[in-house]
Amino acid sequence: MPRLKVGDVMPNFTFRTAYQPACTINSSLRGKTVFWVLRYIGCTSCRYDVHVMAQRYGEFLDKGAQIMVVMQSDPAVVREELKDEKLPFEIICDTNMDIYRALEINPAASKEDMASKDPADIEKMNKKREAIKASGFTHGKYEGDELQLPALFIVNSDGTVAYAHYAKNMADMPTVDEVLELL
Repeated sequence: MPRLKVGDVMPNFTFRTAYQPACTINSSLRGKTVFWVLRYIGCTSCRYDVHVMAQRYGEFLDKGAQIMVVMQSDPAVVREELKDEKLPFEIICDTNMDIYRALEINPAASKEDMASKDPADIEKMNKKREAIKASGFTHGKYEGDELQLPALFIVNSDGTVAYAHYAKNMADMPTVDEVLELL
């Protein structure tokens, strides 16, 4: 399958979450759905992103949207990492990376390729690192492909893709504010 683009139909994957053994994309679509495809729950940057999404989830609901996060994490690891926090959205646990491969969400070629050379991106990542540190998140268990790049899709309730973004590096992802503007 080629990379998704606006107007394509999101494939109807069967997946599991940290708490549900079998779900499908089509049965999960309610209003617009933001699919945030990250690395794994132990990654401090990804864990921070999940935290911010949870804090601001009401703003997504106000726009008639829900969030689903796709990660390489094992359901047991997600449950352990989030044992003290109840998320208002599901984390799809794609330990075999079937969704990543099917949607051609590729890893970077090297660790150096994960980082942007653009000064604006460097500043964006430095601010995020400061926020992560201030929030007290520390690195957890390593899972999946450490070089995995993220992606983001906004899918309408009929399954059509309204927005598709494949990150070129770790800084090349829309912020929560930018995603809310897209909705």
